[in-house]
Amino acid sequence: MNSARLSNLARLRRGAAPLALALGLIASPAAAQDAQGPQSGGATQDQSVQTTDPATAQDATDQGQGEEIVVTGSLLRRDHSETALPITVITNESLALAGITNTADAVRQAAADGAGSIGVGFTSGFSAGGSAVSLRNLGVSSTLLLVNGLRSANYPLSDDGHNSYADLTSIPQVNVERIEVLKDGASSLYGADAIGGVVNIITRRQYNGIEAGAEAGVTQKGDGEKYRLRLLAGIGDYASQGWNFYIGGEYEKNGKITANSRGFPFNTLDLRPIGGVDNNRADDTLTTPTPNAVVTRVRQTDLNNPLAGSVANATTPALFVSLTPLANCPFGTFSENTSARVGTACAHDLTREYVQILPPQERYAGVARLSYRVSDAIEGYLEGSYSHNKVDITLLPRGIRQNQAFGGSPSTSTSNPGIVLPVYICSSGVNCATAADRQLNPNNPFAAAFANDPANGAARIYYSFGDVKAGSVRINELYRITGGLRGSIADTWDWRLDVGYSRDNLDLTQTGFANLNGLVKAINTGSYNFRDPSQNSQAVRDSVLPPITSLSHSSEFTVDGSVSRPLFELPGGPLQLAVSGQYRKEKLTNRSANPNLDVPGLSTAQAYGNRDVWAAFFEVNAPILDMLEVTASGRYDHYSEGFSHFSPKATFKFQPIRQLSIRGSYSEGFRAPTFAESNPLSSFSGFVGFNPGNIPAFRAAHAANAGYYANYSIGRGYVGNPDIEPETAKSYALGAIFEPTRWFTFTADYFHVKKSNLIVTGPLSGAAIDAYYSVSGQTFASAAAASAAGCAALATVAPGYSCNVIDGADPSALNALPRLLVLNAPYVNANYDIVSGLQFTAAANVPITQGLRLRSRLDLQETLKFNRHLDSGQVQRFTGTVGPADLSSGGGTPKWRGNWQNTLDFGKFMLTATTYYVGKMKGVATDQGNLDTSCAATLYKDASGGNSFCKIRRFVYADVNATYDVNEDFSFYLMVNNITNAHAPLYANVLYTTQPNYLASWHIPGLVGRSFRAGATFKF
Repeated sequence: MNSARLSNLARLRRGAAPLALALGLIASPAAAQDAQGPQSGGATQDQSVQTTDPATAQDATDQGQGEEIVVTGSLLRRDHSETALPITVITNESLALAGITNTADAVRQAAADGAGSIGVGFTSGFSAGGSAVSLRNLGVSSTLLLVNGLRSANYPLSDDGHNSYADLTSIPQVNVERIEVLKDGASSLYGADAIGGVVNIITRRQYNGIEAGAEAGVTQKGDGEKYRLRLLAGIGDYASQGWNFYIGGEYEKNGKITANSRGFPFNTLDLRPIGGVDNNRADDTLTTPTPNAVVTRVRQTDLNNPLAGSVANATTPALFVSLTPLANCPFGTFSENTSARVGTACAHDLTREYVQILPPQERYAGVARLSYRVSDAIEGYLEGSYSHNKVDITLLPRGIRQNQAFGGSPSTSTSNPGIVLPVYICSSGVNCATAADRQLNPNNPFAAAFANDPANGAARIYYSFGDVKAGSVRINELYRITGGLRGSIADTWDWRLDVGYSRDNLDLTQTGFANLNGLVKAINTGSYNFRDPSQNSQAVRDSVLPPITSLSHSSEFTVDGSVSRPLFELPGGPLQLAVSGQYRKEKLTNRSANPNLDVPGLSTAQAYGNRDVWAAFFEVNAPILDMLEVTASGRYDHYSEGFSHFSPKATFKFQPIRQLSIRGSYSEGFRAPTFAESNPLSSFSGFVGFNPGNIPAFRAAHAANAGYYANYSIGRGYVGNPDIEPETAKSYALGAIFEPTRWFTFTADYFHVKKSNLIVTGPLSGAAIDAYYSVSGQTFASAAAASAAGCAALATVAPGYSCNVIDGADPSALNALPRLLVLNAPYVNANYDIVSGLQFTAAANVPITQGLRLRSRLDLQETLKFNRHLDSGQVQRFTGTVGPADLSSGGGTPKWRGNWQNTLDFGKFMLTATTYYVGKMKGVATDQGNLDTSCAATLYKDASGGNSFCKIRRFVYADVNATYDVNEDFSFYLMVNNITNAHAPLYANVLYTTQPNYLASWHIPGLVGRSFRAGATFKF
């Protein structure tokens, strides 16, 4: 648990309103409950825990208010709040003082959130729009999210195509009492996916009265406006009437922040002014697609098919013509005059024009809860919530030239040789060269000159659709309903039964993708105006780039029950036993947005699944001596897919004196394969660059066609593997709690995790590609025979590897090996991770004078080691670097991360400063082909080829909040976020250029800059 020692808290009277006993963004090391009615411990406890700092806890003890409590990570009640578990508790009051208004931001402030963390600023990921936490750097699919101890349905889209998580942005905050972050393996009680830790969001159990709040804010730049309203109202005195009912709602709207509004260097890929290189190709390379089209003349081998343009250009060098009159270029022009290309076109910096740092977002939610006393020994509850989260994402405009879809045909690819505009158009769009109503194509500047030779007058076009927003609108709706009963029998047996159902519906509408059939028809009929796209009607745009909507959903149904009782007395207290059982039904339907494979460039990712999980688990707590307590727990999970797993755990706490406690734990756990990883109906693909020209035999075979051996994108398609096994983990932790005075506590914990049997995607893909091209030098009767030989060689690499899409034959070498466009690669279990670190917390409650008190909270984590051990024996080291770059948003692994909150309490006036720290890193990533972690391996080289951009400086910023309580029913506050206007560190991001020169996981506040908010809270 967190480090501070907490004294016992008294059980509050039935119906008493929740009372905040502690303050601090990172609150006390443990949590106590306001036990209203019969209580029982449980993995799905429904308690309203009161967080407490050491001084306040001691005050409670001094008043003789000892009582039994339950903490997250345990099934049992006990008469003290200290266990051997490192728990960070974030109270509702702490969140208010820190100015945090949504659950996602609240959880992601915890120092234990590390590599793989997902924020809403990462807009180009597979699951953009969602948000999740990655405890101890083990990934979002290894961190379990609970609400009142029950699981919530996962976000229907998987991060990185296969990592599942529950979306934090969909959890309402209006009735949150506190958030407990258990930073230890917890599969022994919670089952799969808890090897990184557990986030348990606890809602209010009861509320009587009316509480409302309103807030508005804006950044110093005048954008990123923020509005928030909330209301919670409850009736019923539980103590006297035996029931309480409350209902609440919240609304929040956040405005967008663009990259261009934040200026250099976060609005461009051209870093020449500070010694970097120019990676903006839209102002110096004629073949870069932009919203102002350029064309060059090529041969069209099939006059009825715009995809039948030749690879070779008609002239050497290729002559390019801008379809936009150069005088109308919105940002000026540029020219190329080389042996390869000659021409002038409109200049662009697409990052400056389109990239958003934060997208506009709108959230609203409603909650309701009924608590009722069934009898003197039994109480029950029924709780429900609904949330609606809309994110409007804008991305760079999409080029007319795109890759074929995974599983598609090379004939549908528009990337090679590309799209051409014919000489003739006609009303039907069919056989226009000979149609009676044919006319010269106004989009083709070569049409008039080649009216009598249309095969040689086609214009290959380089263009991106700037007249239609490229991006998506994601509407996520989460429904939750839970209910339960709990009670006691003869004051000896405690029992509980909880039932929960949640469903997450995602409406994903993507725009800016060209439907191939619509595009071909628009080109052949001339209906789409490439010269001046602003003149296109909405009907024409919809025919070429229709909005593409896909509906996906997931659900989770849980029945969970337990019984517990003390067995007999030991020298340190009663030995307690709890036995529990659980049943879960999990479902996922994530439909492909491109089921017909007719939208080049659009992901075909899909995932399906339906499984049952049965579990039985136990916990035994043995206070062997007054100073020594030992706890053992274990859980057996069985999945309907055919695998089972037993997860044990043991902990101890040794307290030789009041001022010192030693604690430790050992646990084993597992991560179940996600539906994307295990179901054969699931699949996703990704494309990466490959240069076949580096293969001498292939280059020689296609010597007459340089375009065929040029660099291109090769796809990897991954299909769910029903034989995949769960990931497993073994972890141990050792720490100490120091309490030199009753008003100060400090904790230090060491943790070590070995995560084995990692589920990875196609680790031998590189070898498979090499195997395919290994037959390049052989002689074949046809391209089909050549590709068959290449595919046979590829399949020998390992089971699950095969060819998916092969390119058409090279017209200049009909018997040579064609290019491999997409290969199938399997999910397999391989490799293992070693993660270790130190966690520190401190809590102080210092009475300076009779009317002045200082309260302070510190939460800090140092990652000592994050190493991935490959099957080859090589080791990828990530700590202090931007690796693993392939994980989620590529945020990297800062060695240090922490926050420190200090509050001066003057009675009615409180002044709070919350400071956040992210340690320095290097711009290297050992999962990108180089195991070196020195600056020699910097991913971004400066203008001289050096490593001056290697170091990413530390990032420190502070938020300040001033609150004044006018009376018990009314208070108002003023807040300045990032009060010093600290700027985000520069990171020349070559892997995720949608995050231009910053890391979205850690540095967003430095891009938003200083902002101002004001609000008020009312109680009636």
